[in-house]
Amino acid sequence: MINLSDNILKDTIQKRKTISHKGDFGKTLLIGSNANFGGAILMAAKATLLSGSGLTYTATDPNNVTAIHQYLPEVIATNYKQTDQLITLIHHVNVIVIGPGLGNSWFSLALLKQIFNHVSEQQVLIIDASAIDLIAKYDLNLPKAKTVLTPHQMEWQRLSGIKIVDQTPEANLKIVQQLHSVVVLKKHQTQIYTNQEIYNNLPGTPAMATGGSGDTLAGMIGGFTAQFNEKLNAILAATYLHTKIANDLAQTHYVVRPTQISENIPLYMQTIAQDN
Repeated sequence: MINLSDNILKDTIQKRKTISHKGDFGKTLLIGSNANFGGAILMAAKATLLSGSGLTYTATDPNNVTAIHQYLPEVIATNYKQTDQLITLIHHVNVIVIGPGLGNSWFSLALLKQIFNHVSEQQVLIIDASAIDLIAKYDLNLPKAKTVLTPHQMEWQRLSGIKIVDQTPEANLKIVQQLHSVVVLKKHQTQIYTNQEIYNNLPGTPAMATGGSGDTLAGMIGGFTAQFNEKLNAILAATYLHTKIANDLAQTHYVVRPTQISENIPLYMQTIAQDN
């Protein structure tokens, strides 16, 4: 096992070139949030945007579009029921995040299958929340994209068949090797699994125990993988920074809101980049 430290941030986050444009930092599409869970896509998109994705798109229930335009004017919001537009967007971006607030309806299942049918081997596909449950419930095969799964322990139990009490590193790794994906297993001390390695993240804080923390992490991973070439380092760095910011805020905050984490991302990234 490898314990993550500040070194992963130094190895990943670099100063931006003086002559740069938005196309240099990747394009991310976030898909999720039915009419009842509009906040999930907002929090995920905010994390992606503030992590540095050059262009950030969302595809969501039409009821959420106005809120995204109002609170995140930098994010492009579209209706995920407009199939042709959605397929065009899928082929336009290099990173896709699906799952935050998606729900478990038949429409959600059809939408997930559509993404799986159109994503390419060159793209990064981050699968979170409801999308993981749908994969487990309907025994869906993962596409050939560079997949990243971000389950909490109960979602991992459904997907892997391993009860929480039996989720040892050895047992988890065997399933990860069958999935051919990176798995970010969220818990007090989150672990990141690849086919060969297990990385231990910083222990978290109970101040993070509030809705939206996972959506924010998925969005951060989206933003980091969109702009940084070393994809595994990007995943590790996003996961580490998510916890680091929360732990720092918890020194003075009984509860750390996910949006507080996002709002601090640019400051932390700038500090790290200046030190490199």
